[in-house]
Amino acid sequence: MGTMRATWTSRWAALFVAAAATFGFGSASAQDYSFGWNPRSGDVWVDTWLSDVNRYGARYRDPFVDEMVRYYGAPRDLVTGLLVDRRWAPGDVYFACAIASTIGRPCRYVADIWERDHGQGWGEVAKGLGIKPGSPEFHRLKKGFVPSYDRWGRSITLDPQLQRDFPGRGKGAQDKAKPVHAGASTKTPAAAKPAGNSKGNPGNPGKGSAKDKGNNKGSGKGH
Repeated sequence: MGTMRATWTSRWAALFVAAAATFGFGSASAQDYSFGWNPRSGDVWVDTWLSDVNRYGARYRDPFVDEMVRYYGAPRDLVTGLLVDRRWAPGDVYFACAIASTIGRPCRYVADIWERDHGQGWGEVAKGLGIKPGSPEFHRLKKGFVPSYDRWGRSITLDPQLQRDFPGRGKGAQDKAKPVHAGASTKTPAAAKPAGNSKGNPGNPGKGSAKDKGNNKGSGKGH
């Protein structure tokens, strides 16, 4: 009986793992990635949000790949190859392509360097490419997170320096917006026009007339 119960437990565990991999339940652990997960960018804020990129990229692969292709100039086959075949962490893919965009080189160029020198951490790799942590170029990398998160419809908390770049943003409130594909509009739809036969109008609340119903005069058309 004990052997049978253990067998069924193992089978259910295997099924759950397969389902999690298929539907994106939970988040990938460091052991799931070829290089583990230890970015060491030299900036605590960057390390924190690269970890969040891992969670997003693992769950919403398509919009993540779209972002890398459309806004960072990375070839789609390269991004999917890094994520699937070479089992890179999405955060590493994001930072490699972001650095490449900043220095004007192909994402593949930085990816090859990271694959060779990942043991040094992103801070040292970036420094070797002319982007020293704390420099204006490194700050541009940090700023790049914000429009990416906007396009994904995902909330992000900004450090004091970035709050100066984006006044009124990044207070940490949870954004309930669903993730969107790169390039999709995130603008709030304009308010609908009031119907022509609605009762009342801004100029004379609570009162409507047959004349208003016929020609919409004074009905507040929302222009």
